[in-house]
Amino acid sequence: MKVDELDYLLPENLIAQHPIYPRDYARLMVVDKKHRVFSHHKFYEIEEFINSGDILVLNNSKVIRARFHGYKEGTKGKREVFLLKFIDGFRWHALTSPNSRVKAGDLFVLKEIPEIKAKVIEKNANGENIVEFVSEGKISMNEILKIAGEVPLPPYIKGYLATEDEYQTVFSTLEGSVASPTAGLHFTEKLLKKLEEKGIVVEYITLHVGLGTFKPISEEDIEKHKIHEEDFYIANETAERINEARKNGGRLFACGTTVVRSLETAATRKGILKPMVGRTKMFIKPGYPFKIVDAIITNFHFPKTTLLALVAAFAGKELILDAYSVAVQENYRFYSFGDAMLII
Repeated sequence: MKVDELDYLLPENLIAQHPIYPRDYARLMVVDKKHRVFSHHKFYEIEEFINSGDILVLNNSKVIRARFHGYKEGTKGKREVFLLKFIDGFRWHALTSPNSRVKAGDLFVLKEIPEIKAKVIEKNANGENIVEFVSEGKISMNEILKIAGEVPLPPYIKGYLATEDEYQTVFSTLEGSVASPTAGLHFTEKLLKKLEEKGIVVEYITLHVGLGTFKPISEEDIEKHKIHEEDFYIANETAERINEARKNGGRLFACGTTVVRSLETAATRKGILKPMVGRTKMFIKPGYPFKIVDAIITNFHFPKTTLLALVAAFAGKELILDAYSVAVQENYRFYSFGDAMLII
């Protein structure tokens, strides 16, 4: 399959710059795969499509304060550090900007805590360098994140957060992501309670979202594209409850591509979910045989990305591109703070 087959045109004014309030008043397009029809709703109406005994799986990962501003010690040149993945102690895999002017051994003074510096321990060809915060025992890594870091927003969002909670799901608990699992942003505590009272089984898994999630497919032939890896965790008790609910006829609704990748990685060919702590580099693309996911709740994704390939694999490429065309015509809001889609 060629990457150009996953392309579409999007007017820039449809890229959402702010979230909708209340969150569950965002729009929801329902894509019926069997009958190949679309219908339009508010997100809170999603309860009409999920039955008692069905399973809703959410990603409880929380976005860390991954972006740091500062300057190079000596020259005072502006620098930025963007944390990607924790290594140990005070060391991280990180992007440094402007990377062309960065070399191993450089020290960056943090804007918010001048006594703390970020040292480039190793510079790598792929731009993902190793950075260590030099604290000298004065302050913990968690305190450095809290005081000097900021929650990063995608580059296509030009404004600022009113509060950090705008870019966190209401159920986020475990820190580790550098981008929000945005399909979950539409849920409110009130809506989740209503779903549980209806008899829907609500379960949580963890996948820490990395920047690689949003990278465009780099090969003309998507089969040659190497996808990013992400850490995920499915608890034993969670897997047991999901398997039991499915055994009793419940359908599995996966909220977001992160949840889909985690569940499909951990599922057997017979559709049994295994508890797992590990990493997934599963690239789900058209032709993939889904093992456990019955429905997907998702946002509208960038063209030519692995995320669009995943939903195209689930709904069918032609149907999903038709849905995106309708979404553009109907002025749906796209990307992180945008509207939602339910594929059933």
